[in-house]
Amino acid sequence: MEENRNIDDRKPKNFIYELIDKDNESNRFQKKVHTRFPPEPNGYLHIGHAKAICLNYGIAKDYNGKFNLRFDDTNPEKEDQEYVDSIIEDVKWLGADFENRIFYASDYFEKMYEYAVQLIKKGKAYVCDLSADEIRDTRGTLTEPGKESPFRNRTIEENLDLFERMRKGEFPNGSKTLRAKIDMASPNFNLRDPIMYRIIHAEHHRQGNKWCIYPTYDWAHGLEDSIEGITHSICTLEFENHRPLYDWFLDELAIYHPQQIEFARLNLSYTVMSKRKLLQLVKEKYVDGWDDPRMPTISGFRRRGYTPESIRNFADIIGVAKRDALTDISLLEFAIRDDLNKHAKRVMCVLDPLKIVLTNVNEEEELEAINNPEDPNAGTRKIKFTKEIFIERNDFMENPPKGFHRLVPGGEVRLRYAYIIKCDEVIKNENGEIVELHCSIDPDTKSGVGKSNKKVKGTIHWVSAKYNIDAEVHLYDRLFTIENPGAEENWLNFINPNSFQVVKNAKLELSLKDANVGENYQFERLGYFCVDSKYSNKENLVFNRTVTLKDSWKQGKQS
Repeated sequence: MEENRNIDDRKPKNFIYELIDKDNESNRFQKKVHTRFPPEPNGYLHIGHAKAICLNYGIAKDYNGKFNLRFDDTNPEKEDQEYVDSIIEDVKWLGADFENRIFYASDYFEKMYEYAVQLIKKGKAYVCDLSADEIRDTRGTLTEPGKESPFRNRTIEENLDLFERMRKGEFPNGSKTLRAKIDMASPNFNLRDPIMYRIIHAEHHRQGNKWCIYPTYDWAHGLEDSIEGITHSICTLEFENHRPLYDWFLDELAIYHPQQIEFARLNLSYTVMSKRKLLQLVKEKYVDGWDDPRMPTISGFRRRGYTPESIRNFADIIGVAKRDALTDISLLEFAIRDDLNKHAKRVMCVLDPLKIVLTNVNEEEELEAINNPEDPNAGTRKIKFTKEIFIERNDFMENPPKGFHRLVPGGEVRLRYAYIIKCDEVIKNENGEIVELHCSIDPDTKSGVGKSNKKVKGTIHWVSAKYNIDAEVHLYDRLFTIENPGAEENWLNFINPNSFQVVKNAKLELSLKDANVGENYQFERLGYFCVDSKYSNKENLVFNRTVTLKDSWKQGKQS
């Protein structure tokens, strides 16, 4: 068994690994491991899918196996090539290497049809004329068995003829289905003669109008796994009750039989994970598309500045469980902070500028700033120190509360990488609004020079008023104000009105003039930011806040 493993034994193993190890010990699949990620292309992938991708690819990698990307494109009314393209991009971005193994359920439609004919000939499937509502009404309850369809005992010949005519397009939508003949009294609802095919006269994004009957997920899923030689079909817990049906189809057909294993899906706090709800947010323009940085989609996270490494690390942190639970979004935020702290370049940005005139500065000076104290190879950069600078407006208060350690009238504070300054005069306009501060530097307190032992409690960031660039900054926050909005009937009422704020004409240090789309930065004291991929250009830089420097929600602040 050891020769096909590539597992770090220091990492804790979950129950799925234990099941695979048992299969390898018994030589069930000749010690092979072959997994897949099977999205339906009816929307963009979200963080829950990212967990499944990391799990399936991680297992294949750890066992030196194979990993497939397969599109379960069995519903032409909801699927689109746009979604296919976005899914491929997302899976590649996450680092899950499917090599050249991209598959589509629609490629197997002919083989699935042959398998359906095989079941009809065995007397295990029949054409039913009941409507969807009638089928639902005759399924029974938890305490009462279902009622058999009046069409259940059609002859094999009649079923073969009707099924072929269904394929030829002779019947309208909803007029007939192909159902498996199993047990209408089964305590498992999924075994009460489930639907295998329904009639849908719609153009398929890959097959065009070749087909007008389409397989259901339950019928197609196991067949796809079998055809591709998947060993372990890893699904979320909602498919646990479907496993007996998965097994029944494969056993009745007597074909290669993978093992289905279920794990708990990811439910993330302060967001919704339902594709239906996410689609509603997009269609009703509560958000700026599927890639809105507030969305839990992979494309939204990518645009917000999350890294593939941070999402993979998050998947490792939360692990794999057998019971559904609500995962705190702060764990995801911790993972991105932890990753960006190691790699993101430090720069200075002032969001709400207040001008300071340094009265005793007459010459410009170049100062040295550290790019990243966590990265010994990051080096340093030069920043211009000039007579006029900008600081954050909230870094000055005329009448500060106790414990305020920034700039006050007559008080001193250190400028990052520069000098200690003292506020000598407050300039106001005719309306009494502060428009400018006059300050003086202590020339013996230059940062890093060591000429003075003077200490001050506060250090603030700043930007030269002469050497800077203007940029638009988008401050993103959690999309909802409550922990579990998906559990609420009126969930849209809990959208956070402060989840998106725009800062115009922020002042950024000059080193950012050549910033590229997607690059990550730490704006010192403000948080982690990245260059927006949707609205940025060389003439108008737009930065998105990825995450704050610490969890402000735990402190009761939503900013």
